[in-house]
Amino acid sequence: MDIRQPQREQQRFSRRMVLALGLIAVMAAILLGQLLKIQVLQHPDYATQSTRNAIALLPIAPARGLILDRHGQVLADNRVTFTLAITPNTAGDLSDTIGRLRSVLPVSGDDLEAFQRDLGRSHPYQPVVIRRNLSAAELAAFAVHRHEFPGVELQARLKRFYPYGPLFAHVVGYVGHLTPADLDEASANHYAGIDYIGKNGLEAEYEEILRGEPGNQNVEVDARGRPLRTLRDTPPEQGENLTVTLDLALQQAAARAMGTHSGAVVALDPANGEVLVAYSSPAFDPNAFVDGLSGTAWAALQDDPATPMTNRFLRGAYPPGSTIKPFVALVALQNGVITPDEKLPGGATYQIPGSTHKYYDWKPGGHGAENLGEAIRDSNDVYFYQLAMRLGIARLSAGLAPFGFGKLAGIDLPGEAAAVLPSPEWLQRRYHQPWYQGQTVMVGIGQGYLLATPLQLARATAAIANGGKLVTPHLVRSNADIDNPADAIPQGIGLSAAAMSEVQAAMRAVVTSGTAHNLANDPNAIAAKTGTSQVRRARRNDAGRALTGDPTALQDHALFIAYAPADHPRIAVAVIVEHGGHGGSAAGPVARAVIDAYLQGSASPLPTPGATP
Repeated sequence: MDIRQPQREQQRFSRRMVLALGLIAVMAAILLGQLLKIQVLQHPDYATQSTRNAIALLPIAPARGLILDRHGQVLADNRVTFTLAITPNTAGDLSDTIGRLRSVLPVSGDDLEAFQRDLGRSHPYQPVVIRRNLSAAELAAFAVHRHEFPGVELQARLKRFYPYGPLFAHVVGYVGHLTPADLDEASANHYAGIDYIGKNGLEAEYEEILRGEPGNQNVEVDARGRPLRTLRDTPPEQGENLTVTLDLALQQAAARAMGTHSGAVVALDPANGEVLVAYSSPAFDPNAFVDGLSGTAWAALQDDPATPMTNRFLRGAYPPGSTIKPFVALVALQNGVITPDEKLPGGATYQIPGSTHKYYDWKPGGHGAENLGEAIRDSNDVYFYQLAMRLGIARLSAGLAPFGFGKLAGIDLPGEAAAVLPSPEWLQRRYHQPWYQGQTVMVGIGQGYLLATPLQLARATAAIANGGKLVTPHLVRSNADIDNPADAIPQGIGLSAAAMSEVQAAMRAVVTSGTAHNLANDPNAIAAKTGTSQVRRARRNDAGRALTGDPTALQDHALFIAYAPADHPRIAVAVIVEHGGHGGSAAGPVARAVIDAYLQGSASPLPTPGATP
């Protein structure tokens, strides 16, 4: 019997063929769909990725803008320096390359640390610096072995340079290497290829103006990322130059007059608030920060008891001492608690009614009864103790505020301190203590809780010089790209012309016959006020003065405020000489040197120091 069933087998074969063909058709449809998706729908995306694989965008760093003084003298420059850079994609084994390189040139641990940091934020085909500031001998040494180091090249780069070193360190500031924290705060695109960012002073305040904008090169690269040819260049936009109000000759005059003393000098144009001098001593060399300080060098600066990193003119808060007296007098006149001719009792001491505590006059034996002008001229402490008590702390604090005490001056620099204008509310808030009358007495002579910066003192002095207008100190003139304090209109303090005239005449008498009579022969007709700021740790005699046998560090600070010429002021100055003693003898000559240099042109800029980058 024939067991084959041809018809049935044929049907089974046909079904299998149909199923196979259907499966093939479905797979073909899927394949065609994927091809359509890749070739048509996703073509722009893949084309872009392909271009990126073939075209590398290399950044070109811009030249940083210069900083110039009011006469065009360069305060922050760019100088060419030679660096050694490694391109990771073409250098092969980096560890081997660096190891061999160290047998030719010195590469320190700090160099390696900076290299690893920069390597992490660079493209593999972008050169990364491993040594900066190569000397002529090092350039020659590498040239001999250059063929042994593929992917290692010499580059000429612009490096920030400060030709006057410490002279402008606290006001011009400095640049330093970019850190991850810096890039968190700014768009990374603005710093492509840029090594430095402003860290302090004008360099930080006007970073966006000085920085410029990076350019780029479109470079064709091979599969290993090696550049083959440059397709297109987009040049960088150079940073803008910044012309500031500072005067190099005056800054040098201030530094020479200050000598080795610690302290600060600020000079303003009383008409518009332009900052002519902003000097803090001691200082540091900003050039050391450009390539980064070692840990040891940074620790040495931080541990230096002279605190060279402290910006004294901007952040130094000192009791203003007797330099506050002209302002207290104006507040008293404005409030009607005294008339110019009324004489108050003198003497060696003052006692608050009902108290046995004695407040001493600076002069042994004190002064006799004096009127307002005489009390300013002679710096009569007992007179101003009484004046402060007549005013009371509420009116005294409120009256000093319009001169800028206790508030930011608004200068175009980062890090300004407001210092302290005390009041009962401030004391309760700050120390949870009640206010006592004795504290009012001390504010009347610029002691106690009252603190002011040299910048605040210069600004307040300018307000007396210009007849009662509070200017905004600024370092850069108006610029289309800068919202600058130079545009601020001076604010009237609201004092009467008669009151201002009384105090101006008294400040002139300070120089002609008072506590600054050592400057009486100055041809520039200076009006001034001397001051002494007590250092609390000093041992004192019965008159309350620091004993002359005390170490220098325990002597009083010397202060001096002045403007000139007295009849038509063009400059206002504030000086503090730390532990200098008497304001007239220690700080007065510093102010006079700056005033003379400005009004007589007696100080011409010294040659640029022959420092090397």
